[in-house]
Amino acid sequence: MTETDDPRPTLPEHPLPGDCCQSGCNPCVFDLYDEALAHYRTELAAWEARHDLKAGRTD
Repeated sequence: MTETDDPRPTLPEHPLPGDCCQSGCNPCVFDLYDEALAHYRTELAAWEARHDLKAGRTD
């Protein structure tokens, strides 16, 4: 498997301050961003682990 077959996860786009309507929406665009960011970090850690193993690193 190459990086083309297993691309690095992409960072979610941070909402602009004006993207929040300040009306207490549930979920707010910032809540959705926080969830997407947590998912990204999990996926990135798994991706990095897969690619470190492929490179023969064991540390």
